[in-house]
Amino acid sequence: MSDDDNIFDHIDLRLKSEKMYHFIEKNLTPREQKILVMRYGLFCRRPMTQREVAKELNISRSYVSRIEKKAIGILRRQFGRAGFLE
Repeated sequence: MSDDDNIFDHIDLRLKSEKMYHFIEKNLTPREQKILVMRYGLFCRRPMTQREVAKELNISRSYVSRIEKKAIGILRRQFGRAGFLE
């Protein structure tokens, strides 16, 4: 793989990451945002399991799963509308 390909991949990842953070802030509820941040280690946090998130938020693991699934669906639709999904 050439250096140019690496640069383009890096730029593409950076643009998609910035767009993802924008979509998270603009389209998700505070609870959905918090769960995704905790689950996936966004904003320089460490990733947590659903059980860890549930314990910290004092909710059930299945509720964390439902909120996470809904939030990811919202983000997927936003990425699709923005033309980032193939």
